[in-house]
Amino acid sequence: MSLLKGVAEKNTRAGFRAERREVDAAVPQGLLKAARKSGQLNLSGRNLSEVPQCVWRINVDIPEEANQNLSFSTTERWWEQTDLTKLIISNNKLQSLTDDLRLLPALTVLDIHDNQLTSLPSAIGELENLQKLNVSHNKLQILPEEITKLRNLKGLYLQHNELTCIPEGFEQLFNLEDLDISNNRLTTVPASFSSLSSLVRLNLSSNQLKSLPAEISGMKKLKHLDCNSNLLETVPPELANMESLELLYLRRNKLRFLPEFPSCRLLKELHVGENQIEILGPEHLKHLNSILVLDLRDNKIKSVPDEITLLQSLERLDLSNNDISSLPCSLGKLHLKFLALEGNPLRTIRREIINKGTQEVLKYLRSKIKDDGPSQSDSVIETAMTLPSESRVNVHAIVTLKILDYSDKQTTLIPDEVFDAVKSNIITSVNFSKNQLCEIPKRIVELKEMVSDVNLSFNKLSFISLELCMLQKLTFLDLRNNFLNSLPEEMESLIRLQTINLSFNRFKILPEVLYHIPTLETILISNNQVGSVDPQKMKAMENLMTLDLQNNDLLQIPPELGNCVTLRTLLLDGNPFRVPRAAILMKGTAAILEYLRDRIPT
Repeated sequence: MSLLKGVAEKNTRAGFRAERREVDAAVPQGLLKAARKSGQLNLSGRNLSEVPQCVWRINVDIPEEANQNLSFSTTERWWEQTDLTKLIISNNKLQSLTDDLRLLPALTVLDIHDNQLTSLPSAIGELENLQKLNVSHNKLQILPEEITKLRNLKGLYLQHNELTCIPEGFEQLFNLEDLDISNNRLTTVPASFSSLSSLVRLNLSSNQLKSLPAEISGMKKLKHLDCNSNLLETVPPELANMESLELLYLRRNKLRFLPEFPSCRLLKELHVGENQIEILGPEHLKHLNSILVLDLRDNKIKSVPDEITLLQSLERLDLSNNDISSLPCSLGKLHLKFLALEGNPLRTIRREIINKGTQEVLKYLRSKIKDDGPSQSDSVIETAMTLPSESRVNVHAIVTLKILDYSDKQTTLIPDEVFDAVKSNIITSVNFSKNQLCEIPKRIVELKEMVSDVNLSFNKLSFISLELCMLQKLTFLDLRNNFLNSLPEEMESLIRLQTINLSFNRFKILPEVLYHIPTLETILISNNQVGSVDPQKMKAMENLMTLDLQNNDLLQIPPELGNCVTLRTLLLDGNPFRVPRAAILMKGTAAILEYLRDRIPT
């Protein structure tokens, strides 16, 4: 309680107030008791409209048990409680926070994402120990200047708000490593950002940026830069000097020229799809020695140079929806795992070869090098990918990507026209995320013979209809950020399901039906209220490799969970259990499982 000593001295009556406001009842005393021991409190998804005083005063007031003269064992002496270091109050209905925030000066993690906050209190600046602040998915229009006092901050997440500017002095956050300001209304990036010398990841996507400051190249440690969905017509040439850059996203902008990257020797992924680029020349390729992914889809590129063979590390190349009429045979020399060519006016490769996928196309191109030899001066193969009438059209996602996308519309139902547009096309993915759906559209059952990927995240679903359970080819299902507290047993019929995301819902137990889907490889159920799991049933899930149980209400971890030897990733942070301790958790999944196995009763 050392950090609160000063606070208690300033408020001599702290801890002796008898009144308990009604809102305090929303937080069980058992949860507060566990938080005093662990230093972590998770109040996610509890429908709170304000933060109860008992939360702000958790380290100041005498616990209710002590006020009732209950006896304490030596391990439960309230005066030896742990300062609260992690507070999660996400996925509620908070419209504001009070300056009582300063009563928790030991906080290192504050997660208040997915609420209705329009501002942050100035007291935020007093949380000098704060390392991670998540206020994404709120309604913030401005940030308090005091936020620049958080000198220990390493992760700041501001995405999906209404910010139009960044406060002066932001560059003082010199320890910041991860900054996400995507999906706001920024029109400029301050040149002073260059002083954020520790920054590793910067997400500026989905704003209204028309340019980037040349000074951005001063971020010497930056590895991940996302500028998707802006209004960029050019990027500063200084960007090419960012030696640590590994991932660069520039999709959905107004670029007419592909940047050159002479110093970006570590660049692994370059995404410049959905721009207006016309020329792909040798000068654009010669420095991309480490590139693994090159996304050039939906541009106006007319040809691919022979120098494409310089990209010996390349694994994924997306050239779809351009104006390419021919391909160099040398493309066959690359060891590509994925090659997309749809939507180009290519001719002569038989469609059955195209339909067999990437490896058959590469094999065909290699055969032409052997058969025709170097005498083919142009060394070019013309291939047929689309009808001539489609060749200059940016083909709709339904036809080219096989995606039925009606996301981010804030609609309460999916119009019939959306399903009617499918017609006879094959659809493999459905994206209805970020709407206001209270139930799953019944017409989704029309896609049961083909769809494998369904995204229904960020809606208002409180139950799963049987129509979804009929999609027997489903392999990926995203249901995060809804109001779910159970799953129907009919989901057992999803015999191909590999990944399910149930994060940020209202589950109190791991849904029973999940134990009966043997194909599951990944279960993401963080930020719920899960209080228990069945280790015996989980052991029978022989394909399960990833289990995310972060930020739930687990008071204990059953030792038998250590027998789930197929797990490669087990995430348990943010739960009120006492063992395994944080030092064990930090060592990773293998160490956690070994620790648990050692404690199985013999």
